[in-house]
Amino acid sequence: MSLTAQLSQLIIRSRPDHAARQQAREGVQDFLAVSWPVLNRQVPDSGLPLLKTLYRDGGPASRALLLGYAAHALDYDDFHADFRGHPSVVILPALLAWAAEKRAFDAARFLDAFIIGVEMAGRLGLAITQSHYTLGYHNTASLGTLAAAAALARFSGADAHQTAVLLGIAATEASGLRAQFGSAVKPLHAGFAAERAVRAAQLALAGFDGQPTGVLESFLSLGSAERAQPEALLDLWGAPWRIVTPGLEFKPFATCAGTHSAAEATREIRQRWAGSPEALLSAIDRISVAFPPGGDIAASVRQPKNGIEARFSLEYVIAAMLIYGDLRMADFAEGEVNPQIMALAAKVTRQPDEGAPPDAINPALRFHEVTLLLRDGTALRQRRTRQQSLATPVDVAGKLRAALADEQALLACSALRDNEDLRHLAQALTVAL
Repeated sequence: MSLTAQLSQLIIRSRPDHAARQQAREGVQDFLAVSWPVLNRQVPDSGLPLLKTLYRDGGPASRALLLGYAAHALDYDDFHADFRGHPSVVILPALLAWAAEKRAFDAARFLDAFIIGVEMAGRLGLAITQSHYTLGYHNTASLGTLAAAAALARFSGADAHQTAVLLGIAATEASGLRAQFGSAVKPLHAGFAAERAVRAAQLALAGFDGQPTGVLESFLSLGSAERAQPEALLDLWGAPWRIVTPGLEFKPFATCAGTHSAAEATREIRQRWAGSPEALLSAIDRISVAFPPGGDIAASVRQPKNGIEARFSLEYVIAAMLIYGDLRMADFAEGEVNPQIMALAAKVTRQPDEGAPPDAINPALRFHEVTLLLRDGTALRQRRTRQQSLATPVDVAGKLRAALADEQALLACSALRDNEDLRHLAQALTVAL
């Protein structure tokens, strides 16, 4: 069988286990925690109201787009290392929109479809290699379209041929560029990907003609500058499930994941300082941050012009942590940057560590080393690795409680224990739109 045919069989026939379903439930809860503040207007966001005026037909594709945008708008959503992107903000909006439209409130099938989508996301990332991201693509948008398509194939009950056609349609539609980082189009990428997946599923299930073979292979080749490793799509599928290992990474801060170890290193310096935070700030002469060559490829903004761009600025993140001891959502929300943070950020310089392996070879080895040089000649230094950051648990339940403080019914159904929970969740999100 062709690559697409073999993959289609795995998508529709494989059986996720209990551990994978538990991880999927936590992923749903994190998705709700990061999307509800935007849907419920708890934080400033001008993008969603505008999108709602443009995509007001109420169909599943439009609902998927709006949900995808809302979930990624704060950049507070989960990440997957193999995928090098944010899987849940594409997969779950597509599934939830489909469930609401078809009244398909089967929680077990929904969770399995989510698991399949994450499996597809991680394997696509491995198959297309790091080349895809370094070429300038935004994996959440491009690969996410295919991941959500695979999830919908499983959830909708598509057969093997329909799944192959669905994947081919999704592949020919998949796109999204990192050049849009720092603008509202970045979260819109998640919405576009979810929307395209829904439309691909509608077309394939309606019997629209599409090539069942060769399209996915072409996508992998072109998207990797012919460096693809297509066998990674199939080998040891579900052993273990990618939603379990390496698993979904939940964010402690509403900023680019490529800034987190720098923020944490800065926080450790601040906590070790014996004096007051004010005394530390007044003593700083200059600040440097080191990382592997190319380790700032996502956090590329040096002088942000607004709070959204600030999410991708190592300088701004380090300065914010030094001043406040945390990364406050208000400093990374839509609107003007904080002038106090900007003044301190001007003292930060980037110093790639040329002795470290390039980030493109193995992003898992990424680190940030932050050094504060004080006016008296003292150097305060802290190194924080990506692996150390990952080993620090994130309180997803706490994120969810904070987001749903006044929505106890929605909080109660977020664990998706049964079909009624899924019905309530899908309908609540539909009403919120």
